Order: sequence, then structure tokens, then C-alpha cells
Amino acid sequence: MATAMLKFTDRFARRRFLKAATAAATLATLDSQIAKAAGTPDPTILVISGWQAANIGDIAHTPGVLAILQKHLPAAKLILWPKSESEETVRMLRKHFPKLTILGTEDAPTLEAAFAASDFALHSSGPMVVGHEMLRQWHSETGKPFGVLGVTISYLNDPLKELLEKAAFVYTRETKSLENLREAGIDTPTIGFAPDSTFAMSIRDEAKARQTLQNFGLEDRPFVCAVPRLRKTPYHQIHDWAKENWSAERIGKLEALNARHAEPDHAKLRDAMIRWVRETGHAVLCCPEMTYQVDIIKPLLIDPLPEDVRPHVFSLGRYWLPDEAASVYSRARCVMSFECHSPIIALGAGTPAFYLRQPEDTIKGQMYYDLGMGDWVFEIEQTDGRQIGARLMDVHQQFDAAQETRSMALAKAARLHAAAMNSLRSV
Repeated sequence: MATAMLKFTDRFARRRFLKAATAAATLATLDSQIAKAAGTPDPTILVISGWQAANIGDIAHTPGVLAILQKHLPAAKLILWPKSESEETVRMLRKHFPKLTILGTEDAPTLEAAFAASDFALHSSGPMVVGHEMLRQWHSETGKPFGVLGVTISYLNDPLKELLEKAAFVYTRETKSLENLREAGIDTPTIGFAPDSTFAMSIRDEAKARQTLQNFGLEDRPFVCAVPRLRKTPYHQIHDWAKENWSAERIGKLEALNARHAEPDHAKLRDAMIRWVRETGHAVLCCPEMTYQVDIIKPLLIDPLPEDVRPHVFSLGRYWLPDEAASVYSRARCVMSFECHSPIIALGAGTPAFYLRQPEDTIKGQMYYDLGMGDWVFEIEQTDGRQIGARLMDVHQQFDAAQETRSMALAKAARLHAAAMNSLRSV
């Protein structure tokens, strides 16, 4: 399999490079056209985002959408209306976006004042229209336009359909959600596909990353990263709303499902880790995307390893924020993750990444196929560890070709984001 993959890569490397170059040129032209648009006042945009701080993927939506807005509407004033509170996340956002106004913080305007000042409300990427109540409040109290950028929509009830039909535009983050909108007969001026805003996240914490790598004796590019995940997120261990509202029966079923699949799933990732260590002699850094994963890394990814491999595999040992994660991932050779957003952060940071997709992890993973990265998605119940390991070694040995694949996917995501921002400018 590896030999065939290498021949395929050599055969089409130049073609992929030319396509990527053409895509980049097209994107530059579109950006130039948008930048030349004149005669409209600088808008104030109310950004609805910030779903939960226990997941760096959820956190990453916000700096991603802010980066998109700053790139395409550089004169716009941005006001963030976060759904959840997190002092640590606020500090990170203030560090990277010093001009950003964040509602609910000291010296921030009231919601009423923010409504009065804002011209448009933009709902950021998420697993659903998470801020639907916030959008309804905005529309009800102001009558001003709003739009949705890069969400998954698995189903539509009547209230959500009614809300979305009032939107200036709705962009889903994968094409399956777009099909769901069309099948529901959504009558909105513009619907389309624009990938998760995390693809555009550009924030970094280089100082923390350098210290992290130094702590483990890691050097740039020789190491890979691995991210675990249980089939169902144990929110009853994380959030009060789940502790209070989930029944004992629901929790019991979730824990039984997780226990049934945890070892078989992660054994496949361990197989790839073992091959990496034994064939390259380089290390593996195991990292969390969610807070609960700090505690499952050791029993699922490290303790079962063979004795000759275990000394080369490290656990980060703590939760972190997406700016540090992006800086660490930018130095890795590859990132392998059961979570959906760590690979996206890695791809945006310049590193090839695999998504080990569990069937319970919603339809959001379709976006990888939509962006031409099907070879880097492993449907875990149709995959064995040898396949993951073989693809990992292909990427390692043909790194330039892998980077072309990554660059093409990022260029396509950027073009789609640019088209969505053109819709926003036209409102």
C-alpha cells in the first residue's frame, strides 16, 4: 500500500502544485476586488460566538471568525457577544485582538448599547446554531440583518426554520448540512457552504510552545501528536447543566458505550504511534482537545504501549488553549486526532493532519471530504491501525507532497470564506 501511494504522489505532485498556485492566485484576485469596494460606511458587526471553554475547538471558532472578518472587512468594528464566560479565553482574545470589544467584561458597553451600535449580527461556526436565542433577541429588538457562518445543521425544527428564513445568509460548514437546508425548503436569499471558521485561525503562542517542546526534549518536525476521544463526550463530568439534567439512565448508557469502544478505537491509534517510534526513532506527544481527555491519555494511549515504545511517548499532562496548540502543532510532522478540530488547527498552522472519525461525532466531518482531504480521514470502524500507520509514513516520507495537499485544502477554504464575506459586504 505504501509503495503504491508513493507512486501516486510522485505522479500527481506537480499537478497538485499547479492547482494550488492557481487557487491562490484566484483568491488574491477576489480579495483585491473586495478591498477596492468603496462608498460604504465602516460597519460595526456583532459577533455571536464562544460556546464553551472546555474544548479548544469551540474556543477556536472565535479567533477564526475574527481573523476572517479582519481580513475581508479590515475597517469594521467588531463586538463579541460570547455565549459562555471564560476569563482565560477573554485574556487570550484580548492578547491577540486588542481592539476587540467583548460584552460582559469590564468597561464593555451594555447589550442594549451594543445592539444600537451594531449594523449586523454574525453567528460564528458551531455544531449547530448554538446562539439561536441570541439571534432571535437581536432580530426581535433591532430588526437589523443577521447571518450564519459555518455551522452544522443536522435537523431543523419549525422555530429554527423560521429563524433561518429571516437571515440575510446561511453558510453551513459542510455540504451535508447544506443538503439538509435545501431539503427543508429554506427560503433565504443566500445559502451556501463555508467551512468551519477554525480553518482561518491565525493566533499563536510561540513562547509557550517553545517551553513545552523544551520540557519534553522535542525538536521541530521529528515528533507527531496524538489526540484521544471517547465516543460520547461525558458532559456530566464537565458542565453543571448536564449534571443537573441528565438522568442516571442516560449517563449509564453513555458510559457503557464509551467503555465498549475506548480500547478498540485507541488500539488503532497506538498501532500508528508504535510504527512511528520504531521506524523513525522519534517521539509522540499526546494532547487533549477537551478537558476530560487529560485523564484518559495515560490509560488509553501510553500505558498499553510496548516497553520499547513507551519512553518515546509523552502526555502534555494539562489542558491548553488553541494559540499554544497551534504553535506546537506547527512544529509537528503530523497530527492524528479522534477529535475534529485539532486537525483543523494543525492544518491551518502548516502541518498535515489525520481525522480518525467515530460515527457518533456528527456529520461535521464531511467538511474534510468537501475540501479534498478524504485520504486523511479514517472512518474508525472501517479502519485498522496498519492503514493509519502506513499513511503516516507516506506523509513523513513525502512531506512536500503532503504539504501541497494541505495547501490546496486551505486555499479552497479561504475562497469559500471570501465568498461568504462578499455576501456580508453586499447586505
